[in-house]
Amino acid sequence: MTHSKYCTVPELFKHLKAVMSSRRFLNMEGLNNDIPFFLCPFPVKEKRNVEQMIPQLKKHLADNGIVVLEINLYDLCIRILKESDIFDRLCDIEPDTEKGFFLESLQSILDVESHIVPAITDSVLEHEGINILFLTGVGEVFPYIRTHNILNNLQSRIKGFPLVLFFPGEYTHSQDKGATLSLFGILPGDKYYRAYDLTKYEIQGTDDAKAE
Repeated sequence: MTHSKYCTVPELFKHLKAVMSSRRFLNMEGLNNDIPFFLCPFPVKEKRNVEQMIPQLKKHLADNGIVVLEINLYDLCIRILKESDIFDRLCDIEPDTEKGFFLESLQSILDVESHIVPAITDSVLEHEGINILFLTGVGEVFPYIRTHNILNNLQSRIKGFPLVLFFPGEYTHSQDKGATLSLFGILPGDKYYRAYDLTKYEIQGTDDAKAE
């Protein structure tokens, strides 16, 4: 089982700046023809610090001519609900609605395949010259949206640039369980093996790296 070697957010920030500025990462090299999906797992206790780090990271990349589109999944869900004229109604009925039924209703309204992924795709198409796509807000949309479901449905939609999903939890690999995503580091892991762990993306030179 593997874990991130970056124990502090400043260390992670330094690593991500170096990786995301590298030609090899931006050109999606060394992936053995696999999809350019990357996970950036981080401890839940560092969630606020990571959220403060992401704008700084985007600014650093922008200053170096690297265009980042960030899509916050929670904000995206709120937008979809408001555009469907159902947000206020859900807020009204939520206190008196059985939680299981309310969850099923949200999962239906915010179906990943028919609503969330098309909305992400539309946002990408609205922005030209994207070099990297950030997905954030993963913890806020649990349990009605699961990370592995998002990634599975985006595999055929997002091409031409790396996708980085910031994940508050653990992305672990073991011989008996394979690759699993454990949100918050305590929930049962969802199996997903197509993404690379960005915290283990090794910089070999000033502008050279490889994914492991």
